[in-house]
Amino acid sequence: MSYLVLARKSRPQTFDQVVGQRPVVTTLRNSLIRNRVAHAILFSGVRGVGKTTLARIMAKAINCQSENLSQRPCDLCSSCKEIAKGAALDLYEIDGASNRGIQEIRELKEKIRYLPTTTKYKIIIIDEVHMLTTEAFNALLKTLEEPPAHVHFMFATTEIHKIPITILSRCQQYELKRISAEELYEHFKMLTKAEGFEIEPEALSLIVREAGGSVRDGLSLLDQMFSFGENSITTADVVEVLGLVNREVLMQLAQGLIDGKQSEVLQALEEIFKYGMDIKRFMEDLMGYFRNLILCKIEGCSPLVDVPAEELKEFQKFAAHCTSENLQLKLSLLMSAADTLRFAAQPRLTLEICFLKIIESANVASVSSLLGKLDNVLNSMPIPSAQTAAPQPSVVSTPDKKKQQSREIKPELAQPSPKVAVPDKDLTDKRDQKEGIEPPITTEAHSSKDDEVEHPPANGTETHVTPPPLEIHPHEKDVRSHWPQFILYVKDRKIWMAQALDRADSTKQEVEGELQLTYTDPNICALIREKHNLQLLTEFALDFFQKPLKIKFKVPAAEDMVDENGDESPAQKRIQLTNDPLVIMVAEVFSGQVGDIRIGPRSR
Repeated sequence: MSYLVLARKSRPQTFDQVVGQRPVVTTLRNSLIRNRVAHAILFSGVRGVGKTTLARIMAKAINCQSENLSQRPCDLCSSCKEIAKGAALDLYEIDGASNRGIQEIRELKEKIRYLPTTTKYKIIIIDEVHMLTTEAFNALLKTLEEPPAHVHFMFATTEIHKIPITILSRCQQYELKRISAEELYEHFKMLTKAEGFEIEPEALSLIVREAGGSVRDGLSLLDQMFSFGENSITTADVVEVLGLVNREVLMQLAQGLIDGKQSEVLQALEEIFKYGMDIKRFMEDLMGYFRNLILCKIEGCSPLVDVPAEELKEFQKFAAHCTSENLQLKLSLLMSAADTLRFAAQPRLTLEICFLKIIESANVASVSSLLGKLDNVLNSMPIPSAQTAAPQPSVVSTPDKKKQQSREIKPELAQPSPKVAVPDKDLTDKRDQKEGIEPPITTEAHSSKDDEVEHPPANGTETHVTPPPLEIHPHEKDVRSHWPQFILYVKDRKIWMAQALDRADSTKQEVEGELQLTYTDPNICALIREKHNLQLLTEFALDFFQKPLKIKFKVPAAEDMVDENGDESPAQKRIQLTNDPLVIMVAEVFSGQVGDIRIGPRSR
């Protein structure tokens, strides 16, 4: 007999041998015990989780001849043995991808009309049922809803969303989940011993990780390892044969990215490139490694890390020395690097630069830490009192009583004063001495450009000099000469408003503070004459011309557009010609503009 691969050799034959899927198995068993088996059952899920296997086991259990309902299928009776060998006449297993047309469904409906030959029920198993055409599904609807009493349908699919809702509503659905890493690890460990091989725990963990929750994928990898080496399988063998990244290399790389060790990161990357590892796959493994570390840091999320128990302890030990913020930052940068690698011409160089940036990200201070430091600095500064907070005016004080009794400096002294003839100081002093008059204290007035000195008043109070009010000298513009610039000014803010202003027939400022805009066609300025738009245009004019302007519109009245006979006036005809769609389109196509408009008979 030819060699039978491990995936077929170890296929479960009873419910007890099924790996995982405990809720589904329990429900199917109870339905057999209580005689509540549905006439149509749909198994869905990802590849290799046991959809077809459960359909076959259920087919055996329905026709099992054992009297103990809880032990069905017994795998000992003639019916179970015939189904296990594939020789059962009443079991039809169809590939939906190869028999997807309406003709195949018609032939199937003809077959199920007849009673079973050797068993109690006819079982129809359709694998990948989502591949059937719409016509085939429609042909199956009535039979699926009310099948003969001796027929049971079993469907299996990996893409349940492609099945019509009319089919789904007629089936009892079972969603199969991915097998957990712990269950896969134990199952593969048992099969390895049964096959007479020994495998290192880390090597088996790598195979479980590559299986991705699929039993069939994991068995194919395990079968490949059995064919590679001796009876003892090492981690190095798994890495070499399957082209994987060693977990120790991933740990070294992650440790280097977290601790900022550039040499370790680049050396680990060199080992990965030596293995010829796919960059995309490597980035997925590295991001998954950081994800597991983050989950280990979050309380209560350790069960979400789908790895064996021994590997989970290593993740928890590693994550204990890291902060959640640092791990989240590294993972975010790794995700950005993965997107960059998709379009990189030199993947290795791009990856090295991305790793160096991730290492340097630890030197960047976060905004929250900077704000915290700023708060500490502000809290350590002394709070100024009310007296010290207000600036005090500069005052020149002298202890001399005579100077303290001096007159106040009036504001007029701060302005430049004309030169006045002053008598000789010596002659005045001698005259005062003879008359017994004490010489007064003189104050010289300086110009505003000289240094100013403030003197305290005689009563001891301080006097502040009030500066003159600031005079505004606006740069006014003329409406007539600056009108094109004003249109450009408005265009930067409202394009449609600038276009309406540009189509004005004339603009002038007849009286002071009034801007008059003349339009032959009232429709051109209809929108701009609305209240809120007119207010906005007034603000634009005030900002640009730097003088108050009241905008007025001069448009013809409705009766002016019609002549005495009730026909359109020449002005109205000119407006129609100007706004004709064909004229506008020609002007736009040739980048031209409308020149003269003639409506007289000779113009025709």
